[in-house]
Amino acid sequence: MPPTTKRQAEEAAAIARMQRTARDPRMSDTDINNILMNGAQIALSKMTRSENLDDRLYHYAQISAFLEVSLSRGAGITDDTRDDLNQIHQQATHLYMQASRVG
Repeated sequence: MPPTTKRQAEEAAAIARMQRTARDPRMSDTDINNILMNGAQIALSKMTRSENLDDRLYHYAQISAFLEVSLSRGAGITDDTRDDLNQIHQQATHLYMQASRVG
């Protein structure tokens, strides 16, 4: 039965909008893998652009945190993501050590 009053029509329209835009609060396994990889890649790119040693240390710590989170078992994090994060961490380690040697 269609809404009969203006208020019922507005409520029905609001419910329809919420149903279209409602997002399932649970994340899928690929979501967490993408979040970790994108976060680590962003931190690595910021680290390469940083000129200050303290800034590089901050971004290095971010990458380390992403790697540490990836070691959690049962969180849906794939081995490929873990390996990729480990490679990014190794790159960041070399970058940081090289920068601290120079500066």
